Amino acid sequence: MLTVPIRQLGESERAAVERILDRDPYAGAQIAERVAAHGLNWWRSDGRVFGYGTGRRVDSIIWSGAHLVPVCSTPAATAAFADMLGSEPRICSSIIGRSEAVLDLWDRLGGHWGRARDVRTNQPLLVADRDPAIASDPEVRLVRPNEVDALFPAAVSMYTEEVGVSPLLDDGGRGYKRRIAELVKGKRAYARFVGDRVIFKAELAIVTRSTTQVQGVWVDPEFRGRGVAAPAMATVVRDALRRVSPTVSLYVNDYNVAARHVYAKCGFVSAGSFATVLF
Repeated sequence: MLTVPIRQLGESERAAVERILDRDPYAGAQIAERVAAHGLNWWRSDGRVFGYGTGRRVDSIIWSGAHLVPVCSTPAATAAFADMLGSEPRICSSIIGRSEAVLDLWDRLGGHWGRARDVRTNQPLLVADRDPAIASDPEVRLVRPNEVDALFPAAVSMYTEEVGVSPLLDDGGRGYKRRIAELVKGKRAYARFVGDRVIFKAELAIVTRSTTQVQGVWVDPEFRGRGVAAPAMATVVRDALRRVSPTVSLYVNDYNVAARHVYAKCGFVSAGSFATVLF
């Protein structure tokens, strides 16, 4: 009988991990996509999954890789995860998930890992499971593979504005451009073009059997305030529900009132709150 409350989980415990991910399909979406693609053999993936529980039971999990993502993390589990992680150098670039667990983790880890670049304490998590009541924008469509170069500057602008650093800094943007190209190839990137110029973009960054998570929503600053975003997002939601997943989810900064208004018009409703710690 196992007695260690935290342990790295392997493929033999995949059913237990999937059960927890199904309990919170929105907070666990990022992990669920990776587990579906690579399983729990850590050498096949870009992170590891640790579980908390007594005996063979798994009650809470955390993904540790480029991002740190707790799922269904009880206060006791969060404290135990923090004890484990605080003894090691930080490898993640962010902590993302349900606000209670993320902020508790950060309260416990901040003294070990130093200052964060930004802490976003309240990011409404929103979900839509039906077509928007408003009309779609017929000009919004999937980006074609030969349009990656046209999309990329808009993606860089969005990332820099949202995250606060440029994705071009580490490797000149090669890795980020590969990611954009993968999303385009997978029919997960949308845009509205005016000539060769992208004035709206959004991506289905995560896809699971329960939800698809929209990220990278951006409107060219010159076109903001002109009513572009709501019908454009309505197109994304309709297509994603029809073609990809039974729900569409996203999280947004609480201070972004304009974006929250757009999402409300597209039928998104509250599913709780996220928090993000950025390094």
